[in-house]
Amino acid sequence: MNPFRTLLRTRGRELPSPAAAKTAVAEATGLGVRLGGRPVLDSVELTVRAGEVLALVGPNGAGKSTLLAALAADLPVDSGEVRIDGRPASGWSAAELALRRAVLPQAAALAFPFPVEDVVRMGRAPWAGTARQAEDEDAVAAAMAATEVADFAARPFSALSGGERARVALARVLAQRAPLLLLDEPTAALDLRHQELVLRLCRERAAAGDAVVVVLHDLGLAAAYADRAVVLRGGRVAAVGPPAGVFTGALLGEVYRQAVEVFPHPRTGVPLVVPKRLA
Repeated sequence: MNPFRTLLRTRGRELPSPAAAKTAVAEATGLGVRLGGRPVLDSVELTVRAGEVLALVGPNGAGKSTLLAALAADLPVDSGEVRIDGRPASGWSAAELALRRAVLPQAAALAFPFPVEDVVRMGRAPWAGTARQAEDEDAVAAAMAATEVADFAARPFSALSGGERARVALARVLAQRAPLLLLDEPTAALDLRHQELVLRLCRERAAAGDAVVVVLHDLGLAAAYADRAVVLRGGRVAAVGPPAGVFTGALLGEVYRQAVEVFPHPRTGVPLVVPKRLA
């Protein structure tokens, strides 16, 4: 028996149904989180919709990763509620949550030197014992091809570079084929080519009907690929909407405490954000 298929129970699970475009896949209402006695999120309201890429942006310590973890139901909240697939997150079992959302953490670490292909295959564990188990081979192969890791499928994960590990971790998430993808800084360790690759994959998953929430520091990537951006400041939502509407010099300068210039790309019209410099 494949060892990864023993990770989750296969009985008593409610399988997800496809969500119609623009319907809510996840919601945060009045969300508050305290860590170490300090408020990290305060009164956050957010709706994640099927068929869109939603970027979480803001300075260090703004609460982006905490919000992502709360949306994933991986972090308990102190106030408010998170709903996933129309139900309070606490109403789903761990096995049922794994069918509904796939999470990419900032850092990918494994205690054992699993081959790359086995790491990607771990993403299929939630579907063991269901009709969609038949998709396993296709899902793994497609995810590895999309992230360009198939050429080193047999190499141990521990022997990879940081950027290669990041792409393998993303392949695992894609192979899971959950309708909600929660990605925490997926481009942080990547070169220019693969940053663009990752965001194109996000757009492709949204076009296929999934909801994608991605934490980004690169405002240019957020502006180019996100349908909506959430600008966080001090654990609160400072603005939310299409990047062209919320990425203003005044707002970003205040939030990041750094003067910036925002102007449209001469060919695409997408906002470009650059810091103001003396020379």
